[in-house]
Amino acid sequence: MREPSPMTSGPLAGTVVVELAGIGPGPFATMLLADLGADVIRVDRIVPGGPQLQQGYRKDVVNRGKRSIAVDLKNPDGRSLVLDLIEHADVLVEGYRPGVAERLGLGPEDCAARNPRLVYSRMTGWGQEGPLSQVAGHDIGYLALTGALWGIGRADEVPVAPLNLVADYAGGSLFLVMGTLAALLEARAGGLGQVVDAAMVDGVSVLTTMITALSEMGVWDPTRRGANAFDSAAPYYDVYECADGKWVAVGPLEPHFFAEMVRITGFREGDDNRFVQPSQDEWPAHKQEWAALWRTRTRDEWASMLGGTDACVQPVLDWQERTRHPHLVARGTYVKLDGIVQPAPAPRLSRTPLSVSGPPSYPGEHTREIAKELGLTDDQIDALVIAGVVSAG
Repeated sequence: MREPSPMTSGPLAGTVVVELAGIGPGPFATMLLADLGADVIRVDRIVPGGPQLQQGYRKDVVNRGKRSIAVDLKNPDGRSLVLDLIEHADVLVEGYRPGVAERLGLGPEDCAARNPRLVYSRMTGWGQEGPLSQVAGHDIGYLALTGALWGIGRADEVPVAPLNLVADYAGGSLFLVMGTLAALLEARAGGLGQVVDAAMVDGVSVLTTMITALSEMGVWDPTRRGANAFDSAAPYYDVYECADGKWVAVGPLEPHFFAEMVRITGFREGDDNRFVQPSQDEWPAHKQEWAALWRTRTRDEWASMLGGTDACVQPVLDWQERTRHPHLVARGTYVKLDGIVQPAPAPRLSRTPLSVSGPPSYPGEHTREIAKELGLTDDQIDALVIAGVVSAG
């Protein structure tokens, strides 16, 4: 495959990742690997294309920094081409239902026969085995079975789905990346490749470990939603409406931070006990008092007063406002690339910094380039295009 250019940054520079195109957590995981410097080659389906459709793909920033080859995987020649690609890869990522890759002739055994050091990373909701392994699912369902969904929300109200960030991306993508990097380290230390079975339901379960611990320690009531220190019950850990109808996020869990918030806001002036966090039976009354206080100023007035202090109070920003906050601007948390404002790569590395190596590609944009890296001639590529095995941008 291509050599990393001198401008390539990131600790995974020179690592080749093949992604069998899918949706959701798999593509997000490979975006993170691309941000880390990997050469991610996305194997897309052959789709009808045109300038308008190509521009649509350009906006899918989850596919930033990746190259694309469009292949008919059901065609034997297409499968053979992808296996040639896998032979030169370090990692393969797929997110099909269990058994689909095997039926395509691209399962772990097929790939290991061509590349024994390959890390074969599989992203599913329910895992590769178990009674639900063949059942369709989404983030909200994985949260439901692990208890996470039951625990998110206010007392006496329905549970709240936290977008699809917790199961799909935290429980799925991040665990897939962690497992992939661990397996890659082991393979490079002299081992063979192995299969990484990243199931969103498993990852979410691990994410709830702290709540399990607090419950066992007797400081969290697992039988009640919205009744604990940071699930909206405590007056010092919640979201409050301000005078302008916008909100502030209040979170001084520690006593000294709570005291700072009280001092700055002037809560209960004249009360000698006002700096002491209320006991749990006092929470409802204090919550009403705090709600009344927060409504006396606008969100931005409170932010100006408290945002740069240890009071742990910050404004709740919308999708447009977030990119303009001074702290995030100073850190470069958002970047504008090809006209699209998007999150910058994270985390920060001092010696091998992360970067976005290119815009999102459209299916087949790099077919010729990648095929030539595999040793094919222009005539051979043209023949594959005419036969419908690949499409080339």
